[in-house]
Amino acid sequence: MTPHRLLLSAAIPAFMALSAMPASAETLKVVASFTVLADVVKQVGGEHVKVTSLVGPNGDPHEFEPSPADAKNLKAAAVTFVSGEGLEGWMDRLITASGYKGKPVTVSEGINTHTMEEDGAEITDPHVWNSPVNVKIWVANIEKALSSADPSDAAAFKANAEKYTRTLDELNAYAHAKFDKVADDRRKVLTSHDAFGYFGREYNVSFLAPLGLSTESEASAADVAKLIEQIKGERVKAYFFENSNDPRLVKQVAKATGAEPGGELYVESLSDAKGPAPTYEKMFKYNVDQLAAAMAKSS
Repeated sequence: MTPHRLLLSAAIPAFMALSAMPASAETLKVVASFTVLADVVKQVGGEHVKVTSLVGPNGDPHEFEPSPADAKNLKAAAVTFVSGEGLEGWMDRLITASGYKGKPVTVSEGINTHTMEEDGAEITDPHVWNSPVNVKIWVANIEKALSSADPSDAAAFKANAEKYTRTLDELNAYAHAKFDKVADDRRKVLTSHDAFGYFGREYNVSFLAPLGLSTESEASAADVAKLIEQIKGERVKAYFFENSNDPRLVKQVAKATGAEPGGELYVESLSDAKGPAPTYEKMFKYNVDQLAAAMAKSS
């Protein structure tokens, strides 16, 4: 037997052993509605999942327009995750168009949500992930869904979920350490839209914004004028724009009030891999650091 044929014959049993591995060892195809959620699913799923995010980096999950490629990815998914609470208004249309037969897992189930009044209606704030305390509930719901879809890897999902929950506790402690020492009257900032309600509730920070809970809403001239007066009255010193939406309106409001630029926040979308917020952990820390620095400057 030639050396070449010897190598080949040695490789055949190894190949056959790989082929005989159970299907459960295959990577689970998972779809998440937007990048923040996709990253948390990756943290829990680890090497056992391949996660596709429908909304890409720096994308706006409110105004997303799905493509045929998104429909194809959704149809091929073993599990699909959405945040829920009205964030993904386009999802039902995409499910119908794709022929997807599953039912998306709503990871925000069980979170203590809050509502806001907008145009005379009570609307639930969907931006739950801006508090890591809420993301712990995401993690529990994700672990349960992945373990149900792939029971043979349940132990790995559980270990990953426990480890990431500790990371979320550390992020929460990090934010409290930064903000708890700031005087109450300095914990006020201007942002593009009402996306920081849960962050504000957890860390006692007031966020003022010209737009409501969705970037699809529009601000009237009267609303903007009222906000300008409020900012002047409350002496809000810093404004921030967001990576996933148009900064022109918030800059216009800031110019009328004398508020200084604090930088860019990552609110409902991660950055790309080269940006400062490619994961939820980095995004949250980056936002905390930016906000705390602006508050320190204004004190």
